[in-house]
Amino acid sequence: MVQEQFTDAIALLKADHRKVEDLFEKFETASAAARKRDIARQICLELKVHTMIEEEIFYPAFRGKIEDDTLDEAYVEHDGAKVLVNDIEAGSPEDDFYDAKVKVLSEEIKHHVHEEEMRGEGMFAQCRKTDADLVALRDAMIARKQELMTQAKSAGLPPAEPRVVNLAIA
Repeated sequence: MVQEQFTDAIALLKADHRKVEDLFEKFETASAAARKRDIARQICLELKVHTMIEEEIFYPAFRGKIEDDTLDEAYVEHDGAKVLVNDIEAGSPEDDFYDAKVKVLSEEIKHHVHEEEMRGEGMFAQCRKTDADLVALRDAMIARKQELMTQAKSAGLPPAEPRVVNLAIA
């Protein structure tokens, strides 16, 4: 049975947001290269897992139930973050622009979180107005998150794969 630590899927995602925000703050205050590298790796892991459960479970559950533009923008924001995550994972604190990449990733995530959590019209507010079972989604997301964390501990997650976005004008 899945732990009921979070009331629903949105509470789970918000908890992930707070965890990553805290990690970004820790990175900002860290000075030792090894500490920065460890925190940056943890940020990347948390974001990869979070992104996967959103893209595999949460977002598809709301396609056709909330504004398509909201979901489309979220996927594109994820893609931008994935590029930086891969760059950060491939680099080290001694590299040029390493700290800048982490800072820009932090800013992108802050924007993305704002878009999801905005009162009234944000993604989560739209999702709450649907008939989706947020508790069942939570359970599926927790199970998948546990699976991904187990994989990460044993063999490491693959690089974050950006979605292919068709920008062709119809």
